[in-house]
Amino acid sequence: MVIFPAIDLKNGRCVRLYQGQFQQETVVNENPLEQAVVFEKLGAKALHLVDLDGALDGTPTNLPVIRQIASKLNIPVQVGGGIRSMETIEALLSVGVARVIIGTAALLNPAFLQEALEKHGDRIIVGIDAKDEYVATRGWLDVSDVHYIELAKKMEEMGVKTIIFTDISRDGTLTGPNLEQLAALQAAVGVDIVASGGVSSLEDISKLNDMNLYGVITGKALYEGKFALEEALQVTVC
Repeated sequence: MVIFPAIDLKNGRCVRLYQGQFQQETVVNENPLEQAVVFEKLGAKALHLVDLDGALDGTPTNLPVIRQIASKLNIPVQVGGGIRSMETIEALLSVGVARVIIGTAALLNPAFLQEALEKHGDRIIVGIDAKDEYVATRGWLDVSDVHYIELAKKMEEMGVKTIIFTDISRDGTLTGPNLEQLAALQAAVGVDIVASGGVSSLEDISKLNDMNLYGVITGKALYEGKFALEEALQVTVC
């Protein structure tokens, strides 16, 4: 299982949110590039970036920072947040980003997603963010009437190979991942699944690893010292 340390970008800084609420922001590092280099040196095999400003306004607001990180690191970087046009996808891929994550647009603009898949294949990941099992959009500000498994099945039919699933109620809370919803998702589709939200301990990492998920994203637990990245990486090879 791949462990993706997470860096959430807001106003050019590395921050953490609580349940996706922009008003509950904690700056964890003023220098995201410095943080990214630390994760790579600790043994990370990939990095997860989210442009929080982009998630709100639909433009790659933190592109300069993303460019710095992608060009400096030797490990693949995946980026999400506000990716709603082919121009944004091309801009991110052109600065060295390995894979891009489409969230809101996967639900609201399937024609765009199809175009992206046809052009870039498995470099396109879909992020499904759910609140009480229903898909949320626009930086989690809006909740749709579409069930997360319904959307996941549609994504698989369209050719999506990887889905990042986030239970919003767990994100940034350190209350543990939603194992039940992840298991239901894994049973419903045959794509690679990356768990996100709520990871708080090495036990959580171990449980997700035992589920044979493709990957897990962890942020707050690392920043608050709940476990070390090196320890988590060791769990996944046991």
